[in-house]
Amino acid sequence: MSAPVALITGGTSGIGKATAELLHRRGYQVIVTGQNPDTIAAAEKEFPEGVVVVRADARSLAETDRVVEEIRERFGGLDAVFLNAAIIRRLPIEADVFDEAAYDDLFSVNVKGQFFTLQKALPLLHDGGSIIFNVGIGATRGIPGGAAVSAATKGAVLSMVPSLALELAPRRIRVNAVSPGPIDTGIWAKQGMPAEVLEEVARATVSQVPLGRFGTSEEVAELVAFLASDAAGFVTGENIVVGGGVGIRS
Repeated sequence: MSAPVALITGGTSGIGKATAELLHRRGYQVIVTGQNPDTIAAAEKEFPEGVVVVRADARSLAETDRVVEEIRERFGGLDAVFLNAAIIRRLPIEADVFDEAAYDDLFSVNVKGQFFTLQKALPLLHDGGSIIFNVGIGATRGIPGGAAVSAATKGAVLSMVPSLALELAPRRIRVNAVSPGPIDTGIWAKQGMPAEVLEEVARATVSQVPLGRFGTSEEVAELVAFLASDAAGFVTGENIVVGGGVGIRS
């Protein structure tokens, strides 16, 4: 029996990279996509042999076609798809720079990119396979600091999960979402905030986490690996939060 195959979009850093490494250790053949040349180069050096890295921009359907063709030629099919590629922009609604182009870019990557990647990959996904969306806690719980539209894109994705689960159930394909809460992936450091602001944000965030710390990419990866596996064979249409208890206080 051949090894299962997993596609991970946005898999060259953070949660995607941790998931690729974990699935590879568990016997998967893994193909990941990325757009940033620096993270692609670093991932290619750090990934073990057997993890394939393909440059692809989630905005481009032509590049998505190329990824799917690469999977067809290398592996012939798929067993799991982790739709993880996304961008975040902290842009308050009153900010002058929050224009139509910024709005469209968020939806182009986070919604259009996810939907059409899945649509194009579905013919390769074996019956009984697993689809996991990375949604994020902001889709269901408020995040301050100008994250409203980023959260809205994730909410749009989350709203597709139950309907896709019903649509694909005849093929025994399971569709679920994971919603990471405060996870230490370094992504907020890339938003251009000063170090002292980042430190204050970190303190304020941890103070709201009942478990008293940030989560790790590896902890999210463990949940994705579970949902991809036969152990989650009766789980579909669900959104599972990995957030250390954020939001459970009355």
